[in-house]
Amino acid sequence: MKNSKNRQVAIKDVDLEKVYEPIEAIKILKNTAYAKFDETVDISINLNIDGNKTDQNIKGVINLPKGSGKKVNVAVISSEEKFKEAKDSGADLVGGQEIIEDISSNKINFDVLISTPDMMPKLGKVAKLLGPKGLMPNPKLGTVTNEVGKAVKDNKSGQIKYKNEKSGIVHAGIAKLSFSEEDILSNLKSFYNTITKNKPDAVKGSFIKKVTIATTMGVGLKINQTSLR
Repeated sequence: MKNSKNRQVAIKDVDLEKVYEPIEAIKILKNTAYAKFDETVDISINLNIDGNKTDQNIKGVINLPKGSGKKVNVAVISSEEKFKEAKDSGADLVGGQEIIEDISSNKINFDVLISTPDMMPKLGKVAKLLGPKGLMPNPKLGTVTNEVGKAVKDNKSGQIKYKNEKSGIVHAGIAKLSFSEEDILSNLKSFYNTITKNKPDAVKGSFIKKVTIATTMGVGLKINQTSLR
């Protein structure tokens, strides 16, 4: 009850129908925050796509210029000669067959899994466990690579994945509320512009219908897209 009361007080002067300038919306999110933790700033982009058609779907990775503010546990599966490179780059878990055995027993204590190409056939047997969690390494997402050091650093420094839902909406956490307004804006623009550049050839006419930002506990504010370009 207390949280809903706090929420009502926080948003009583916020016009939820208005389309805000990005920096103005960020200021409102900061000024109306009441949670006792450092909330995530989330973006939602409504796309003019048919999510049931594979040629209209989008997915990929973005390196946020100011980082995501989220601690990411990265595991690397490779042959032994890559272990040192992975560890030196900050990987939290490094190994080979033993990690695959752990995954088989449902011991999954990482947010990102990076694999060298030679280990991918061995990962096939746990694909059914990793796939639904979005953890299966994928060359398109940069998580199947021989450059394990670079992949670890990218994922540790603010690389985030995106993929549209069937409803045609892309969601992502792009910053922490404790970031400066300028840093949140920088990440917001970077995410928006990456999505616009990935418009599928099959989509005709306008691609992005609406952009909204919100905090974990807050309400969604509509953003003026023109100011993000």
